[in-house]
Amino acid sequence: MASGSGDSAGGRGESTEVNSKWLDAHYDPMANIHTFSACLALADLHGDGEYKLVVGDLGPNGRQPRLKVLKGPSVLTESPLPALPSAAAAFLMEPHEPRTPALALASGPCVYVYKNLRPYFKFSLPPLPPNPLEQDLWNQAKEDRIDPLTLKEMLEGIREKAEVPLSSQSLRFLHLELGEMEAFVAQHKTQPIRRQTVITTMTILKKNLADEDAVSCLVLGTENRELLVLDPEAFTVLTKMNLPSVPVFLEASGQFDVEFWLTAACRDGNIYILRRDCKRPKYCIELSAQPVGLVRIHKTLVVGSTQDMLHSFTHKGKKLWTVPMPAPILTMSLLEQRSRGLQAVMAGLANGEMRIYRDKALLNIIRTPDAVTSLCFGRYGREDNTLIMTTRGGGLVIKILKRTAVFGEGAGEAGPPPAQALRLNVPRKTRLYVDQTLREREAGTAMHRAFQMDLYLLRLRAARAYVQALESSLNPVSATLREPLKLHAVVQGLGPTFKLTLHLQNTSAVRPAMGLLVSCLYNESLYALPRAFFKVPMLVPGLSYPLETFVECLSDKGISDVIKVLVLREGQSAPLLSAHINMPVSEGLVAA
Repeated sequence: MASGSGDSAGGRGESTEVNSKWLDAHYDPMANIHTFSACLALADLHGDGEYKLVVGDLGPNGRQPRLKVLKGPSVLTESPLPALPSAAAAFLMEPHEPRTPALALASGPCVYVYKNLRPYFKFSLPPLPPNPLEQDLWNQAKEDRIDPLTLKEMLEGIREKAEVPLSSQSLRFLHLELGEMEAFVAQHKTQPIRRQTVITTMTILKKNLADEDAVSCLVLGTENRELLVLDPEAFTVLTKMNLPSVPVFLEASGQFDVEFWLTAACRDGNIYILRRDCKRPKYCIELSAQPVGLVRIHKTLVVGSTQDMLHSFTHKGKKLWTVPMPAPILTMSLLEQRSRGLQAVMAGLANGEMRIYRDKALLNIIRTPDAVTSLCFGRYGREDNTLIMTTRGGGLVIKILKRTAVFGEGAGEAGPPPAQALRLNVPRKTRLYVDQTLREREAGTAMHRAFQMDLYLLRLRAARAYVQALESSLNPVSATLREPLKLHAVVQGLGPTFKLTLHLQNTSAVRPAMGLLVSCLYNESLYALPRAFFKVPMLVPGLSYPLETFVECLSDKGISDVIKVLVLREGQSAPLLSAHINMPVSEGLVAA
């Protein structure tokens, strides 16, 4: 067993081998495993309690794809694949004994099912209808009515404008040189046109029970922007759902026969959430960047993006939190420690770190010699908590979580404050509170009706007062846009003589106001005004004009009244706006 990586415990400093949470079980930099997290699966393939690692290996540079099964650090079996794998999953097909899981491997347009590491069934996606224009062109080529050069030009026109994409046969033909076209047409013109989609992602969905060893259905995401749910025994399509874009990551929760949710992260940068009996997405989460990983924890979704961010959403699309990453995210997976009820997110970064998060809290950092490209956590061999990582250079890292390890939130990391966990000292319910609660429960309808009636009356009175103010021009601001004026009054002095200053402003943008008059209405037995009626000069827009006059109090009884100031236009009886000025008591006459 070689030790080739170190980890830091819960915080930011390096940890020693003594306080590390992980045991270095195996490290092989020359394992020659090139894959990603969706193509890793742990399963008890023979029913003997010995869990194996299933790897859909892409091969070096995406060539020579192979299915590898590892037992411990060594490869148990290895077989070639006809196309690049896109996902691997272990699931139970039937409830009968022995309950040995089957292995499903998605590769190209097919799902290869293995039982006891032997081929059991091959499911192929149903073919798609070809483009009718493309079909017609190949029929003409079959009858030698068009030459290969004309066929190429017309197929290029269809590819640019048609909504239905071309078949693989036509696409291969368009990439040929001029000298190779005639032989290709002669060889393929008699063959029917087939348009075949491929599988982009795959996951499992429980059929009717939520138990760990319950029968599960396969859920496939295709290049044709569809989600297919397959029957685990007959491998027929149980339901089909459409998406606005091609799915790349897929998560499922619930049971197919009861209620289930499907969450698909797509190439258009959005996450679509679908429910049972819904052929179209019910919720949509719009991301600001492309997703690079999707993990479901209970009812929350954790998404990694190309902006080096981890985002968390509810299953209805509400955003909960965002955590920045120090480097680009390469892969994500779920860490579930059933013995302690822990579910966390593992994120492999381009700087050689693998970080573990529970909500926003950083639990652990593992540093590897190379960037991690795939992650898998679960039972391997006879160890319950085993972490398997593959690196960019094809290396294999296996770590075992110590049985005494307890993940604690990292120091200095963002998370809920400690005071949030404290219980509030809620006072006991008094007799008055109980009586009031019973009264509201018994007379709730009558109380609501009385409240609604009072609310409607308040709205009615406010509307009537507003209409009355508009009709009688009682507002200090004009209600019409033709005469945008504003009036403000200031009273100065102790009495018996007061100085009344009216600030009149034209609030129009460009039009001046002309031909305005100011009239003051008052009780002549209490007050005397030398200028009760005067003409206003032209008002330039935006400026406030002070108009001054004096008010003399005639009464010595210490009483006051209201002076009404009206702004009128020449030739009109209705005022444009008005102001009611509450005059102060004349202190001079009272003192005398």
